[in-house]
Amino acid sequence: MSAEAHGHDHGHDHEHEHHHKDTFITKYIFSIDHKMIAKQYLITGIIMGIIGIVMSLLFRMQLAWPEESFKIFNVLLGDKFAPDGVMANDIYLALVTIHGTIMVFFVLTAGLSGTFSNLLIPLQIGARDMASGFMNMISYWLFFLSAVVMLCSLFVEAGPASAGWTIYPPLSALPQAIPGSGTGMTLWLVSMAIFIASSLMGSLNYIVTVINLRTKGMSMTRLPLTIWTFFVTAIIGVISFPVLLSAALLLIFDRSFGTSFFLSDIYIAGEVLHYQGGSPVLFEHLFWFLGHPEVYIVILPAMGLVSEIMATNSRKPIFGYRAMIMSVLAIAFLSTIVWGHHMFLSGMNPFLGSVFTFTTLLIAIPSAVKAFNWITTLWKGNLQFNPAMLFSIGMVSTFITGGLTGIILGDSTLDINVHDTYFVIAHFHLVMGISALYGMFAGIYHWFPKMYGRMLNKNLGYIHFWVTAVCAYGVFFPMHFIGLAGLPRRYYTNTNFPLFDDLQNVNVLITTFALVGGAFQLVFLYNFFSSIFYGKKAVQNPWKSTTLEWTTPVEHIHGNWPGEIPHVYRWPYDYSNPNHDVDFVPQNVPMKEGEEVLHH
Repeated sequence: MSAEAHGHDHGHDHEHEHHHKDTFITKYIFSIDHKMIAKQYLITGIIMGIIGIVMSLLFRMQLAWPEESFKIFNVLLGDKFAPDGVMANDIYLALVTIHGTIMVFFVLTAGLSGTFSNLLIPLQIGARDMASGFMNMISYWLFFLSAVVMLCSLFVEAGPASAGWTIYPPLSALPQAIPGSGTGMTLWLVSMAIFIASSLMGSLNYIVTVINLRTKGMSMTRLPLTIWTFFVTAIIGVISFPVLLSAALLLIFDRSFGTSFFLSDIYIAGEVLHYQGGSPVLFEHLFWFLGHPEVYIVILPAMGLVSEIMATNSRKPIFGYRAMIMSVLAIAFLSTIVWGHHMFLSGMNPFLGSVFTFTTLLIAIPSAVKAFNWITTLWKGNLQFNPAMLFSIGMVSTFITGGLTGIILGDSTLDINVHDTYFVIAHFHLVMGISALYGMFAGIYHWFPKMYGRMLNKNLGYIHFWVTAVCAYGVFFPMHFIGLAGLPRRYYTNTNFPLFDDLQNVNVLITTFALVGGAFQLVFLYNFFSSIFYGKKAVQNPWKSTTLEWTTPVEHIHGNWPGEIPHVYRWPYDYSNPNHDVDFVPQNVPMKEGEEVLHH
């Protein structure tokens, strides 16, 4: 099999004889090939990520230099929302809302799971493609449609949704509440409904593929940890996303059809509204019943990618393979019974608060198992510090630092003091945002040769990692302190409070790091898009890895393997096996006579 990668790099239509000739549309747009759909998810996710990061830089500038005039505000936001270049308070809330929505759902859920579940599930379990290629395609195009609807909401007259990414009523339930509660909010809800349909179709496809299409010899305990995390993530998604869909639909009813699911006894500008009997706290329960599993939907795939990359680049087996699987299952179960820790201040019964505190602190145990296993995998390994490995180690670092503050926020007594301050922002951006982003970057650097048949530039990767790592901590570490000092979230300026005057220079510091870190993502974008066309040609197995995806030819073909699908004879982490001369033994290499299965 020639290692020349034509097809995907130069746009030549090049397919194997047994398959009908693909046109441009069936190959690049309405493709049912999981490898192409993975690229579509990735590039859509990257574009949405750029938009989300630009929004965050805009509101960070507003926080650092409130009421100052910036020409870029006027250029990007227009005369209505930034007259004379001064940001209006309405658009500040809208930017925060859409930034959160885009990053959580469109980048870290669809961009991460959509890309790597699609790319790796068939390749690593030894399948020709997904269980349903058609459903896979529909899943991507629904995601694309929901992204378009979300971006369209930025251009409605009154402005986009402005109730925070959690869209609590009554701000989100009353179209007349604030400017962003009008059409922008309706489009947000429509977009989310479409997104959930996409997510469910994708998840069902992943689950069925993992259960039914594993190759001969690929038992569940021979699956790479990546596949375990994608599998469990899909299960969590199927359980929890329908609950958010019901919340969104009930909110649409409240807004447009006069029902009162989330509204009761409300006055606006002296006018008594007719709503009666609803409860905004009901919405909080429905939202966070998805919202908390959602953060594990975001982080679990990143954990799987990191486990795989660390084992490969330590040249030794992952430590505690079965413990890693058990901890993923434990996290998945616990993630569905901790949602109340977001609601300690909603007036819930203190006894119920103590129950949620207990379950929340329990989740630290499987998380710690994973952290210790990663550190032990690195211990005395023959470490290969390529960019993917650096991002994986960075992910462990941010996961631990972000997780420690979770112990404070998970405790109802302590949470009351820092609830809705920048302490919370610092916590979840580190533990879920930055950690998942690092996992995504690690995955891109590691599997780029599999996706595009070319290598990313390693030196640009090093620059990208070190600047991003320093700036990410530079942004979110100081936030813990301004949060402890009491600075609330979502205020577009703190100039009205003399109490917070001393914190202004910290905000300037944070924004400076954010601007530098944001600018250096351009290094990654340049590396990514130029390497697709001009990168160094990849060999079949550039990282000397043991899993099945590296047994496929560099050039993409329908069905992944040109001949028979390889059979699996061993677990996926046979690195530095003393019975073999080479330091890695791929899964499709039969056992030698008398060779013992390594215990894991």
